[in-house]
Amino acid sequence: MIEFKEVYFKYPFEDTYALKNINIRISKGECVFIMGSNGAGKTTLIKHINGILKPTKGEVWVNGKNTKNFTVAELSKIVGIVFQNPDHQIFASSVYEEVAFALRNFKFDEKYIENKVNETLKFFSLEKYKEASPLFLSGGEKKRVTIASVVCYEPEILVLDEPTVGLDLKQRKNLVNLINELKKMNKTIIVVTHDIDFAIELANRVIIMNEGEVLKEGSISDIIYDEETLRKANLIQPIIPQVVTKLKLSISSKKIITIEDFLTNLEIILKNVKT
Repeated sequence: MIEFKEVYFKYPFEDTYALKNINIRISKGECVFIMGSNGAGKTTLIKHINGILKPTKGEVWVNGKNTKNFTVAELSKIVGIVFQNPDHQIFASSVYEEVAFALRNFKFDEKYIENKVNETLKFFSLEKYKEASPLFLSGGEKKRVTIASVVCYEPEILVLDEPTVGLDLKQRKNLVNLINELKKMNKTIIVVTHDIDFAIELANRVIIMNEGEVLKEGSISDIIYDEETLRKANLIQPIIPQVVTKLKLSISSKKIITIEDFLTNLEIILKNVKT
C-alpha cells in the first residue's frame, strides 16, 4: 500500500509549495492514473514514492516503510519508476546491458538475467537492438528500453510517467497488454499521463491534480463526465462523453465510456433522443 499523509513539498529554490496537503491511499493491486496540466505536481508526487524526494512536511508510506527512513536504492527494489524523458535514465553501452543493469544490481543469477533480458527484449520488439547503444535509438525506441529495464526486474509497484509518448500503435497495444497482465498479477500500477483514452482502457481510479493539490479522484466514468474538473485540469474531454452530454442523456448514460459502449446502447440512446 502507498499512503501520502498531509504531504507538503517545496523545492529549495521556490517560494511556493509544489505539493500541498496531499492525502492519497493506493491499495495493492490498484491501477491508478494521475492526470493534470503541466506543472500540476504529478511528477513531483511520484518522485516521493521511491524517495527521490522527501516531504517538506507530512509522511509518505510505501508497504509499511516511511520513505524518510529509507534510501532510493532500498525503495527501488519495491518501486520501479519510468520517467517521461528516457535520456534521463539511459546510460549503458548497449540495450542488453541497459535492461540487465537492475537485475545485476539486485544480484540475480547470470543465467536468469540472460533469459529474463532476452524474454523482455522480445516482448518489446527490441531484439535487433540488443548490441546497439541505446543513446542512438529513436525517442520511441528509447522509451521502450526504459520501460523494459524496469519491467524486467518485476518490482511490486510500477510507476510510469507519460508512458505512451513516442510509442506507435503496436507498442501502445503491447503496453496495454503488459499492464493488464501485471494487474492480473496483483501488481500496483501508477500512471502519469495526459492520455485520457489510455486511462479509459486501464484505470481503476483516476486522481486529478491542479496547482499541487488533488482536485478530484474517482472512477474513470466520474472523471470524463465532469466537464468543470477537466477544464480546470486542462484536459480534453473524450468524444463519446461529449456526444452523450450534447444529447442530454440521462445520468445512467455515464456508463457509456467507449465507442463499444455507445454502439451497444445505440437503440436506448436513440429512444432517449426522440423523447
